[in-house]
Amino acid sequence: MANGYMGKILNVDLSSGTLSDEVIADDILRDYVGGYGVAARLLYERMPAGAAPLGPENLLAVFTGPLTGSPSIEGNRFVVCCKSPLTGGWGDANCGGTFGPHMKFAGYDGLLFTGIAENPTYLLIEDGEASLHDASDLWGLDSNETEDILIDRHGRGTQVASIGQAGENLSLIACIMNDKGRAAGRSGVGAVMGSKKLKAVVVKGKAQVPIPNITKARETRRRMLKEANEGLYDFFHGTGTLGLTSPSAMSGDSPVKNWGGSGMADFEEGFENYKDENIMHLQSKRYGCWRCSLACGGHMQAKEGPYAGVAHHKPEYETAASFGTMTLGTDMGALIKANEQCNRYGLDTISAGVTIAFVIECFENDVITLEDTDGIEMTWGNVESIVAMTDKLALREGFGDVIADGVRVAAERIGRGAEEFAIHVQGQELPMHDPRLEPALATTYTMDATPGRHTQGHEGGIPAGLDLDRGDKYDYTGKGDAHRITSALMHTVNAAGICQFGYMTYGLNLLTEFMTVISGEEWSADRCIEVGERIGTLRHMFNIREGLNPTEFSYSPRMLRGMETGNLRGVDVDMETLQKEYMEAAGWDPKTARPSNAKLDSLGLGFAK
Repeated sequence: MANGYMGKILNVDLSSGTLSDEVIADDILRDYVGGYGVAARLLYERMPAGAAPLGPENLLAVFTGPLTGSPSIEGNRFVVCCKSPLTGGWGDANCGGTFGPHMKFAGYDGLLFTGIAENPTYLLIEDGEASLHDASDLWGLDSNETEDILIDRHGRGTQVASIGQAGENLSLIACIMNDKGRAAGRSGVGAVMGSKKLKAVVVKGKAQVPIPNITKARETRRRMLKEANEGLYDFFHGTGTLGLTSPSAMSGDSPVKNWGGSGMADFEEGFENYKDENIMHLQSKRYGCWRCSLACGGHMQAKEGPYAGVAHHKPEYETAASFGTMTLGTDMGALIKANEQCNRYGLDTISAGVTIAFVIECFENDVITLEDTDGIEMTWGNVESIVAMTDKLALREGFGDVIADGVRVAAERIGRGAEEFAIHVQGQELPMHDPRLEPALATTYTMDATPGRHTQGHEGGIPAGLDLDRGDKYDYTGKGDAHRITSALMHTVNAAGICQFGYMTYGLNLLTEFMTVISGEEWSADRCIEVGERIGTLRHMFNIREGLNPTEFSYSPRMLRGMETGNLRGVDVDMETLQKEYMEAAGWDPKTARPSNAKLDSLGLGFAK
C-alpha cells in the first residue's frame, strides 16, 4: 500500500546507536491512516505500561500522514507522540511548516526513538540514508541557532526539528521547533526529546510521495481551491488567528486575567492595540507552511516602546491570548518578544503564558513575594516582568526552576493555596477558548486522551458537508453522538496529515476526496468516522492501561463556573451531563470510562481488552 506512503519507518535505539528500517503492514495503514493513528498502535504494542515519561522505555514517535507532502490542500502536518510527562498518559503534538513533507521526501513516513543517548545526538536522514551524529557543540543553543548551524552544515534543502534550552532542561512544557516558529507544542514532547539527549532531527531528500494518479490529484486541488469558505479564507489569509484576539476577549472566548476576569471589565485601556488595524501594520511579510493556500502566518517587527526593533514570527491567537489577555499585557512589542523567547527556547506558548498568569495571580494574592520571584514584581500588565520571568522559566534560573514544569507542579512546589490559581486539566494547561462560551469544549478538554486541548474536535465546529444538527449549545442533553462524530473526524484529519484550518475552510470533502485520490481507495465520511473513532479509542485505551480515568481528571472549576461580569455572567457548564452522554454514545462505562468489549471488538481493538 505505497499510495501516499513512502513505505517504511525508521527505528532508532539511542542507547545502542542502532538504526533499522521497518515496513508497516498494509492493514495497519488502512485501519489507522498515519500520524498519531499509526503511532498509537505502535506505542500501545511496544511501550510497557508504567514506563517513566522521561526514561529510556518511553517511545518518541515522529510521524506523517498519507496526505503530508502530497498535492492535497494543506498537506503539511506531522505529529510527535509519546507518554506525556505532563499528564502521565497519552501525549501528542501536531505541527506544520516544512519539516513533515521533507521527512517524507527524505524517504520515511515515521521515526520511532527509544533509549537514551550517551551524549547529545542528532539524527540525519539524507535521501533514505540515516545516521546519528554528535551534537555536543549544539547543546545549550536555542532552536534558531541550532537550525541555522545544521542547515549550513548539511546544505540547501535541509529541514530541521530541534529543541532549545527548555527541552534540554527537561521543562515539562517544552516543545519541538521547526521553521523558527512552528511548534509541536503540547504534551511536553520537548522534554521527552531532551531526556533522550536528542537535540535535533535533520532531513533532506528529493523523493516524491507515490500517488496512483497525479493528474487527478492536481485537478482535485485546483477545483477545491475554488470551493473555499470565503469568509474563513479571507480571515486566515488576512490576519491569521491573531485577528481573533480582540473580538474573542470581548465575546468571552478568550480567558482573561488567569480565567478570573473578563475583557469587558478588565481592559480599561490599551486593548485597542489588539485590533486588526493596530496589529497588521507590524507585519513585514506573509508566511505559509509548505504549499499552504491560506498562509495564515507572518513575520512581525515591533516599531515602538521598550521592545522596538524586535522581529520574529507573528504570534498566533493562542500566544496572544496566553501572554496578552491572560496577563492583561497590551504591548504588542512585548508580545512579539515573548513569542520569540518561547520559540527560541522551545516552550509551548500556551503553557508558558498560562504559567506566567498563574505566577501573577499568586503574587497579587500574597501567595508568593518579591523574595520568591527573585525581586521581579509580577503584576497584571507588567510586560517587562513577564518577559524577564519567561527567561527564568526556560533556563530554570532561580524562581524559574519552581515554575518550569507548568502550573500543576508549580502549585505543588509553592503550596500555601497556590492550587486555586493553577488552571489545567490533568496537568495540561488549558488553551485559550472558554467552555462557558462553547460548552462542547468541556467534553473535549476532559474526555480526549490528551486533556486540555482545543484541536481535538467538538460539535461546535461542524465542517461544511457534514449534516449534523447540534441544537442549542446550552442545551446539555443530546450532544453525545454529535461529539463522538466530530471528534472522530478530527482524529482522521490529524492522522492524515492535513491542517485543521484547511479542513475548516474547505470542508469535509477536503478529507474524503484527497484520501480517496491519494490512497487509490474509496474514503467516505462513514469510513473516516469509523477510523477516527478507532484511533481516538486506542489513544484512550493507552490511558486506561496507565490507570487514568478521565472522569477523575483534576481540573480547575473556573472553566465551568459562571462569571460575575462580562458576556459569560451566570453560565455554569453541566459537565456531568456532557461527559455521561458522550460516554454513552462512545460505548464507554459511565463510571470507569472503559469501552465495552463489544465496542472494542467492533473497532478491531480486541487486543486492547
